[in-house]
Amino acid sequence: MLDSALVNVSQKPVFDVQNAIKASSLDKSSAEEKARKVAEDFEASFLTTYINQMFSGLSTDGIFGGGYGEKVYRDMMNEQYAKATAANGGIGVADQVYREILSMQEANSQ
Repeated sequence: MLDSALVNVSQKPVFDVQNAIKASSLDKSSAEEKARKVAEDFEASFLTTYINQMFSGLSTDGIFGGGYGEKVYRDMMNEQYAKATAANGGIGVADQVYREILSMQEANSQ
């Protein structure tokens, strides 16, 4: 479940697919780099949600006593796990998103 106190609706999205698609007007290598970055950011966002759900059932009673502070730091730790996983090959989501962005760029340039 999403903690409404942690959500900032005015925040810019982590990944910006529309700008990656529009990047086709740039030279090919920078458009591909931008598409790869967006794809990895998308996979990291997906993995963050996945990992947070995985840890949601674990009790936090113990040495640190749980509580709100532990939840916040656990969420930040999970986000870093997800970013590291996505940057080091991930689970394949970024590759598929990357291919889709490139195909959309090609379709827009024709």
